[in-house]
Amino acid sequence: MSSFLILVFFSLVVFLVAQAEITVECGKNSMSVRWIETNSQVDPSLLRLGSCPPTRVNVNPQVSEAVFYAEFGSCDIRRMVTINELVFESEITYTTFSKTAPLFYPVACKYERPEDWTPPLYGPLLFHIHGQGDLSFRLTLMKDDFSALATTTTFPLGSTIPIAASFDQMTHQPLILLLDECVASTTPELGPDSHIYPLITNKGCLVDSKKTNSRFMPRNQLSEIRLSLQAFKFAIGEDVYLHCRLVAWDPSDLSGSNKACQYDRKSSRWVLTDDPSQSSLCSCCDTDCKGRKKREKTADYYTSTSVLGPLVVEN
Repeated sequence: MSSFLILVFFSLVVFLVAQAEITVECGKNSMSVRWIETNSQVDPSLLRLGSCPPTRVNVNPQVSEAVFYAEFGSCDIRRMVTINELVFESEITYTTFSKTAPLFYPVACKYERPEDWTPPLYGPLLFHIHGQGDLSFRLTLMKDDFSALATTTTFPLGSTIPIAASFDQMTHQPLILLLDECVASTTPELGPDSHIYPLITNKGCLVDSKKTNSRFMPRNQLSEIRLSLQAFKFAIGEDVYLHCRLVAWDPSDLSGSNKACQYDRKSSRWVLTDDPSQSSLCSCCDTDCKGRKKREKTADYYTSTSVLGPLVVEN
């Protein structure tokens, strides 16, 4: 990891969950977690820190113990960046096919974020990042003029929320980045009962532009797309997360299912952001834009699902 952790105060956190004692030791670029429970019915070898098994277990008639060591970036440890903190979080879980209730113990390491620190790869407030081949996707909150990273995550109702999505082109042939779907939710993970507010649906249609001033911004490069959202009434005063599906696509193959469309309320029609002369590709936005043909991933088709947040919209 980079030198940003120079300002970190190493910590040792001990807490009790039910009858288990969890000890979390936060290092420069890793966490060590120790789980101990007396008279336990749990097989400690079946515990998991994120996606990783224990590095050491100890079982005797009185005490069960599991020790985990994981570097940040491994074991599906998640990273969240806020204005003041860098947070690396995961959970200890235990699930079996027996009638025993599953266990879920959250663990986290928190670090002070230097005021002038910006990540070399990840965008701020990025909850998930995904790479395929030579591509690394980013979803980033920006200042109003898109000149730098945002310095706030709180927005007055009706103000602008500037968002930039991008990927590193690297050695690939030129690809164009599209925002396939985007919804706002009050939870960092979507589930069947999630309360959502749709922003982009139907394979790239900015549906929020039909009733607000939300819009795509002119491109500076194919590998980036900028979105200016108008701060919405959804979940006023609560933490809100934006869940977006990003697609890197062959720019010569735009279609009804690969596009960036927004609604022009002056002309009452959908417009293709990248080439208004091809706005007929957006004609399906009010009906049903057919999905892509099923095919294997190739050099001209990559996807990522990223989550940005938490943000807060205030009255």
